[in-house]
Amino acid sequence: MAPSAQPTLSYCLETVRRQDPDRFLTLLFAPADRREDLAALYAFNHEVAKTREVVTEPMLGQIRLQWWRDSIAGVYEGEPRRHEVVQPLAQAVRRHGLDRAQFDLLVDAREADMDDEAPADLSCLVSYAEVTSAPLVRLALQVLGVAPQGAAATVAAHVGRGWALAGILRAVPFLARAHRSRMPADLMRAHGADEAALFELKPQPGLTAVAKEIADAARHELAAARGLRGQLPRAAVPALLPARLASLSLERLARAGHDPLAPELLRPDGLRAARLAWAAFSGRW
Repeated sequence: MAPSAQPTLSYCLETVRRQDPDRFLTLLFAPADRREDLAALYAFNHEVAKTREVVTEPMLGQIRLQWWRDSIAGVYEGEPRRHEVVQPLAQAVRRHGLDRAQFDLLVDAREADMDDEAPADLSCLVSYAEVTSAPLVRLALQVLGVAPQGAAATVAAHVGRGWALAGILRAVPFLARAHRSRMPADLMRAHGADEAALFELKPQPGLTAVAKEIADAARHELAAARGLRGQLPRAAVPALLPARLASLSLERLARAGHDPLAPELLRPDGLRAARLAWAAFSGRW
């Protein structure tokens, strides 16, 4: 007997699996009837987040972002574009009454990516982390039937910031190869870190000190979120699992002496999925 064919993933699920494997892992712990809608959210986020990487000049990036603004408008006007992500996103919006303002925030936030200048200070970086990540957590909570209000809204903001800051640290070598940096300019000056050396991927104590300050800010956000964990329903867990992944990433960075260029950080974490499963089943994200 011929072996049965493997089930084919939807376009959004396959996109998230390939392009955003961390979030793909988290949505596997969501109820089966919510996974496609979460995948539509995360695929949309990937589309807008990759804008800077797929355009050759800022004006083209602005055009791409405007296309997504218009696409979201079409979803809420009942005329979604025929697009592999827009159509399932429209279904998710209809099913869960998703807040349009959160989509607009995610698109608008990516305008900052068109400017290759590093953020002025840590406060600017934290603000960027919030607008590029927290709205997505709020939308995921809505898909899971949890209103992002009160404690849930506060937790979403903390998790969004913590997750994004950890991600920015993971991305340091990849951005540096493109002569880009998200390291705050004031911290780079204060610690004597040299951006030119960063772009050459040269380890330097100053960069390690900057990374530790950002990592500490991320840890503070995640701790604040966990302080409110008892006020959220169990249904919220899949939307908040990125907090556990962020903590695992920060632990690896600490073991590497907070050097974001350390080669061991590029090696896969073989226990990541198991640790995430424990967090999902215990509710201790």
